Amino acid sequence: MTASSLFLLTTWVLKHTGPVTIPADIAASAPRAVTPIGAATRARATEVSRLLHAQYPGNPTPSLRFADPYQCVVAIALSAQTTDNNVNRVTPTLFARWPDVAALATANQAELEAVIHPLGFFHVKAQNLLGLARRVRDVYGGQIPDTMDALTTLPGVARKTANLVMLESFGRVCGIAVDTHVFRISHRLRLSRAKTPAQTEGDLCKAFPYEAWARVNFEMINHGRQVCIARRPKCSVCVLADLCPSAGKENK
Repeated sequence: MTASSLFLLTTWVLKHTGPVTIPADIAASAPRAVTPIGAATRARATEVSRLLHAQYPGNPTPSLRFADPYQCVVAIALSAQTTDNNVNRVTPTLFARWPDVAALATANQAELEAVIHPLGFFHVKAQNLLGLARRVRDVYGGQIPDTMDALTTLPGVARKTANLVMLESFGRVCGIAVDTHVFRISHRLRLSRAKTPAQTEGDLCKAFPYEAWARVNFEMINHGRQVCIARRPKCSVCVLADLCPSAGKENK
């Protein structure tokens, strides 16, 4: 292939298959990257996304069970430091007893703590849920807000929860939710060297193309549960092994 034909091909590819533009408001509010993210890292992140998508095909389906934005934000807030299955055992009782924001805002804290006790950290979680419900009632007219800025003013709602609520309840991709699996895998892959989940999100948003943001959390969670586990990751069967600087090193 001549230099001129290669130039024409490259121009066509960039024109017809280039990255999706990040909406201006999302770009403005996303955390800033703290790790240097160059072209090589972005190319590797794109390949990571491709391989994970092939490994975990289909539409992302949340493992938490909820029916509306109120149930969504409550379930995700409760999932901190516990499993989604545990949350799913508790929420039917919680939602039957306090079916909406107005009911939860008037809940007795001791009664709420008794219901969510199996999830751990029940005292703090109950305080946050009550504060969340009362703020939504008093400030947002009883409706769960549909912007990142508003969601992150609610007690117990950081960017991870807000990202998931925006995606699952309002269909808008505003960032990449960074939980323990996403944090672990992105650092093993050296896509981020950040110290906090919010900083890690900034690195990942710069590394991955916008069209991959909605799936990154889903795919990394599945990969973290099945292959790239916290202790003794299964590097010998990992589809990302050739791209991972940590492959094989944490098994020794």
